[in-house]
Amino acid sequence: MYLKKILLFIVIAGLVGGGLFAKRVPTLMLNGYADEVGDLYAGMDVVSRELVGMVPSVARDSTVERAAVGQTVTANVSKPKTAVDIAPAMQHPEPRDTDRGIVSMTLTNAKKVEFGYTGEEQRGLNSGPGAMSVQADEFAQGLRTLVNSIEADLCAEGAAGASRAVGTAGTTPFGSDLTDSALVRQVLDDNGAPPSDRSLVGNSNMGVNLRSQTQLTKANEAGSSMTLRQGELLDLHGFSVKESAGIITHTKGTGASATTDTTGYAVGATEITLASAGTGTIVVGDVVTFAGDTNRYVVVSGDADVSGGGTITIAAPGLREAIATSATAITVVDSYAANVGFSRNAIQLAMRAPALPEGGDNAIDRMTVTDPRSGMNFEVSLYAGYRMISAEVAAVWGVKAVKPEHIALLLG
Repeated sequence: MYLKKILLFIVIAGLVGGGLFAKRVPTLMLNGYADEVGDLYAGMDVVSRELVGMVPSVARDSTVERAAVGQTVTANVSKPKTAVDIAPAMQHPEPRDTDRGIVSMTLTNAKKVEFGYTGEEQRGLNSGPGAMSVQADEFAQGLRTLVNSIEADLCAEGAAGASRAVGTAGTTPFGSDLTDSALVRQVLDDNGAPPSDRSLVGNSNMGVNLRSQTQLTKANEAGSSMTLRQGELLDLHGFSVKESAGIITHTKGTGASATTDTTGYAVGATEITLASAGTGTIVVGDVVTFAGDTNRYVVVSGDADVSGGGTITIAAPGLREAIATSATAITVVDSYAANVGFSRNAIQLAMRAPALPEGGDNAIDRMTVTDPRSGMNFEVSLYAGYRMISAEVAAVWGVKAVKPEHIALLLG
């Protein structure tokens, strides 16, 4: 009951900051029982919360099962099928395409945020701001820390798992018009990504440029007063545009004057062998172009020493144009902010409650709470010690870009 009172106080005190989800009525999950709490945020002291755009946009696998760090879960990725000639026969032939495209992902993080109080500390707080108020803020900060960690993981995974890139490195998108989202859409369309449930997640610099677009702030042209009146981003070219504080900045490798070997590579090739020419490195996340091909490809496996030859691997679906049987110059695009456009199922987030020993541990109370900002579930536990009490907010999670073809970078 003590923990329930604290968590109820968190919601009433408004642990969630302003922004896109500030008007949502939060649901606090107490052992399966939902207490609906009204919109009581106005005028109350709140804990700062960063922008979260990736978490609500990706596919999530969250269950009540417990898991340990290092455990694997699976996701299904449909693979392309091959058309064959129909050959009449008295017996039905065996199906040829039986690969289900199952992808394994590892739960790589098992983390907690913890804090505690002695009896004397609680009594002292009750003579000031109140122990309940302070502990509510502690829980809020715990949720904030874990959500930000998950958001950062998703931003990094989306950037590293993209197929191709558009936009100008070092220049914030949407500086003058809405062409950038149209280019991201073109990449996903060309790769056969589903036309629905797409998101474009960028940093706040991108958001500033979008909000400054005249056609989005005039309700008669945008078709809605959402951007004008509430400062929220609209759907653009089939994307739900969101902002994230976790967007990464990629620093390019030092590779220069690199070329391919003289083997030649067909459309769809992903592994490219380098000639023993050039200097420096081509690192994972670099965006490269090949002479005569305007497409910009994302490197998923790099080369630590270009001068020694070696290979680089670009993301699926690979080359859009063939490379001739001659040494072809490779250019590494400048460092960039990795804004990401993708279909929901292209990036997976798996979350579980942390593992417990059989018979449990010495927690005096334990429950699952739903963070109203991100919609994710976290386990909250309360432990009693000698004349003090401690609490923790915890989760186990893993992320994986399972379908590079359905992810594109918008360079900034």
